[in-house]
Amino acid sequence: MARVYNFSAGPAMLPEEVLKKAADELVDYRGAGMSVMEMSHRGKEFKGIIEAAEADLREIMDIPGNYKVLFLQGGASLQFAMVPLNLMKNKKADYVHTGQWTKKAIAEAKKLGDVNIVASSEDETFTYIPELDPRKFSKDADYFYICTNNTIYGTRYAELPETGEVPLVADMSSNILSERTDVSKFGIIFAGAQKNIGPAGVTIVIIREDLIGNAPEELPTLLNYKTHSEAFSMFNTPPTYSIYMAGLVFRWIKERGGIKAIEEKNLKKASMLYDHIDGSDLFKSPVRKEDRSIMNVPFVTGDAEMDAKFIAGASERGLKTLKGHRTVGGMRASIYNAMPVEGVEALVKFMEEFEKNNA
Repeated sequence: MARVYNFSAGPAMLPEEVLKKAADELVDYRGAGMSVMEMSHRGKEFKGIIEAAEADLREIMDIPGNYKVLFLQGGASLQFAMVPLNLMKNKKADYVHTGQWTKKAIAEAKKLGDVNIVASSEDETFTYIPELDPRKFSKDADYFYICTNNTIYGTRYAELPETGEVPLVADMSSNILSERTDVSKFGIIFAGAQKNIGPAGVTIVIIREDLIGNAPEELPTLLNYKTHSEAFSMFNTPPTYSIYMAGLVFRWIKERGGIKAIEEKNLKKASMLYDHIDGSDLFKSPVRKEDRSIMNVPFVTGDAEMDAKFIAGASERGLKTLKGHRTVGGMRASIYNAMPVEGVEALVKFMEEFEKNNA
């Protein structure tokens, strides 16, 4: 069976070249006589894998030398708690509420300190990024928290907030590696792997060194960033195969001209899809234009039965996982780095045919 175009929000499609490379090395990793899944994380082969993965990630993201790169477990959701546990010295943090994932992060932070919700887009079902008034920022906040791309609702920050001396913390799970990022503007960037990095199982944390080592002494060992930083992400057994796969993806990005080239391709895909939606009489985008994500594109017909018919027809054409999140309905096309331009072209072609046949 031919591979389909998988528009899933995550776990998402991986580059075919990466999957084939992994398949070639699955049973015997480069003459080691064993699979990466069978290797000791203390052995020289895996040491080479994790060091290469970090070096390539540092290169493609241009990560400054005063930042640590950690390969952790627990998904991005564990970071909702680890961030306040490690950073909340004054027991105060600023959050911008832009969707389901900030809602969960806010709930975790409230267990540990005061949360100042600087702005929210909940009033319009998170279909826009709210304007920020610096007068509402807390000058003594331990950090300022955002989710840079909202997977469910299809919004993204076109401009980052200016937070001064207050560290900016960002959940970048669904847009990391999709466009160029000035890492120096952040105190912490974290991202679950299962969208643009690799298979589920590893979470990337990029953290400025001065934010490590400030956690209270009673904090459990595994929840302390210092533990993982000092142990080079190997305090306990890391998710070895997910790290290996992430390393293959980082190398794939390098071989395609780096994030600049990836960003250009992503903008092309997003423009193609949004242009069609905006010119359509049937399909509509619920998201404010200036805040539209280039990774996750929700669209609707306004009729639940018509949406279901479209999703079923698309699936028959090999355009899979286009059903919108259960909280918003409609359709959602996640067009991460691994989605080829041809996949978006095939989707647009089907949308044209569907609209013609269901006018």
